[in-house]
Amino acid sequence: MRIACISFSNAGEKIATRIRDNFSYVVDCFNKDNYRKNFSRIFGEYQGIVFISSTGIAVRICAPYLKNKISDPAIVVIDDTGKYAISLVSGHLGGANDLTQELANFLKCQPIITTASDNRGIEAVDLFAKKYDLFIEDLNAAKTVTAMMVDGKRIGFYSLLNEKIHYPNLVKSHPEGCIFVDVAERIECSVPACILRPKILFIGIGCRKGKAGYEILDAIEQVFQQNNLSLKSVKAIATIELKKNEPGIHEASHALRCDMRIFSDKQIAEVQDQFEPSAFVEETTGVKSVSEPCAYLAGGELIIPKKTFDGITIAVSQSK
Repeated sequence: MRIACISFSNAGEKIATRIRDNFSYVVDCFNKDNYRKNFSRIFGEYQGIVFISSTGIAVRICAPYLKNKISDPAIVVIDDTGKYAISLVSGHLGGANDLTQELANFLKCQPIITTASDNRGIEAVDLFAKKYDLFIEDLNAAKTVTAMMVDGKRIGFYSLLNEKIHYPNLVKSHPEGCIFVDVAERIECSVPACILRPKILFIGIGCRKGKAGYEILDAIEQVFQQNNLSLKSVKAIATIELKKNEPGIHEASHALRCDMRIFSDKQIAEVQDQFEPSAFVEETTGVKSVSEPCAYLAGGELIIPKKTFDGITIAVSQSK
């Protein structure tokens, strides 16, 4: 985490300097003379902003720049006597609560964290999602369910993962709200619910040379729609080394905001006999199959066998 410390008094500057010189993150210091011309850049480039000031000053300076809890940086306020560290903005997703606690431990001062779930020992939905790299389908739905948890409502928790959210009133039947950790695109629920997407799907791709990114994306989307899978759960696209510089595959990976994994002929040859061979593929690539072995090597269990779309093959695996 890269942090900007902004101070407005001599005492505040001393605290900022102490943080800069001894804290565990990269810290840049600004003061009352230079923060104004730099603040737009600070807000956009730094993951954390620490004000050594009153909360009022911090609120007034930040207010025009605040957008949402997904993109806003962690904002913490420390009074210039060093007695209190206050989590002000982006407590969960931005990491302000954790940063506040770390600064309080470093300065030996009192942390002040006011998020309702933390003070009740409840793991908020967005914090659980951040911990396990889950995509939040609808942030408002996550806020609604977290508010229900704060009120002690009965919550159903249905997950493909072993990890459970920390909440004492999880139920298996007759819930008042639900949390789904699932790769299914369409999930029916009659009560307020939030859906979290685990990154556990892997797409194996084989294609003819020169296939455009939009063609590959269209093939992927068809497979996912037909099998009720969410593209938000894609962890990586996998292909053979021969195709590692194929522009269309790179474009698809970029569009899906996922990693690319490249497997060698040798790696594929070790597992290819588990899958249906293709004489044409063997003639052009040197291996008997591409999409299925690559999906398998990337993720493990093959859940969708090879589908062919005009020179493009798609297979999907799911990790456990």
